[in-house]
Amino acid sequence: MAEILAENLSGKDVMGTDGTEIGSLYNITMDLDTGALEHLLIDADGALGQTEFERDETGRLLVPVERVQAVKDHMIVKR
Repeated sequence: MAEILAENLSGKDVMGTDGTEIGSLYNITMDLDTGALEHLLIDADGALGQTEFERDETGRLLVPVERVQAVKDHMIVKR
């Protein structure tokens, strides 16, 4: 995947590979020891309902970065 600056990702809409609108990117977490990216923190759309993704203490979805399939107009994550 091509290099993308994190500042260009903030607020980007996130969709599933099945076309489901998941929400918008709030932040990205990383392992401070290794620098490896860990999770996308996503403000979920209210209509999303049940999902296979875990939630953090604020209710944001935790999507492992390994599930990112593409980043263009939207971020696409494997569902």
